[in-house]
Amino acid sequence: MRRVRYVIRVRRVWRKVSLKGTKKDYIKYKEQALALAQKRIEHFNKVYGFKVNKVNIKNQKTRWGSCSKKGNLNFNYKIVLIGERQADYIIVHELCHLKEFNHKQKFWNLVVKTMPDYLAIRRELKKNRISFI
Repeated sequence: MRRVRYVIRVRRVWRKVSLKGTKKDYIKYKEQALALAQKRIEHFNKVYGFKVNKVNIKNQKTRWGSCSKKGNLNFNYKIVLIGERQADYIIVHELCHLKEFNHKQKFWNLVVKTMPDYLAIRRELKKNRISFI
């Protein structure tokens, strides 16, 4: 079976990234993704002040991230392979779910506090065929 690969721009460099991913890729990038997520959560949470329980990195097939009612944030290891703005959007998106567990206007009002251009970033994610959210 042939894996589908997409070419995306990652931190000013074009790279081929497999959206399917492999266990080898997951092991290779997991620690980097965790460090990135923790650093950016700390940065953005200065604005929000939400209580974050645990941060996990997973090899999810169809999602960039998820949030639990217990305050756990889960992210796909591939956040380290995409652009910084896109990764920040995904992190902020999940962080805001700690307060609003839906996508109603209150949720988007939280997102816009730190990501005023979130609509453009969402379009970029979809344009590059990496719209797991």
